[in-house]
Amino acid sequence: MADFADDIYTEPANQDGDTLRNLGPLRGLAGIWEGTRGVDVKPKADGPRTQVYVERYEAHPIDPQTNGPQLFYGLRYHTFITKPGLTKMYHDQVGHWLWEPATGAILHTLSIPRGQVAMASGFATADATSFELVATRGTEVYGICSNPFLEHAFQTVEFRIKVTTHPDGRWSYDQDTVMRIRGRDEPFHHTDRNTLTRIGEAMRNPLAPPADA
Repeated sequence: MADFADDIYTEPANQDGDTLRNLGPLRGLAGIWEGTRGVDVKPKADGPRTQVYVERYEAHPIDPQTNGPQLFYGLRYHTFITKPGLTKMYHDQVGHWLWEPATGAILHTLSIPRGQVAMASGFATADATSFELVATRGTEVYGICSNPFLEHAFQTVEFRIKVTTHPDGRWSYDQDTVMRIRGRDEPFHHTDRNTLTRIGEAMRNPLAPPADA
């Protein structure tokens, strides 16, 4: 556990209401995005199966968040994934990206509507164009929590995501969900990767001044 100050209540005075200019390495993720060449490798009874997918990803800034002296700037995101040519949901996920300027910590929270949540963490400098975050099952912080069936049949032991922002304005993710599957001896690596292109701008957070101010 990190060392913290004795005063756990006093909030920082230097909060900036314009989240977009305080996102550090997360700045390149703000906006509305589309990715048409996603690749998912998932477990099936007869072995791994590869599925291509189409993704719409929205990430909008939230007002600064505090835990006493701790200060985060962040994005609220929603990704909606379908198979090419179909409208039925293939994957749906919501959560937050958080950046703590004082420490360089990045947090990624996720929730999926199959009864699973996770929080991954890592560190990066404010100008970083690539970073990697990890969540591990069984830890008291930055962990993974699943419903009883998933714990029984498809136990997730680690989630890892690497994000890269590109000079042309796009960004990519490459993630690996390590699972212990009932009846199999070796861990299964459920992987997903995609490159996203901006199709719309991020909304400003409520505390931010007007864009033309």
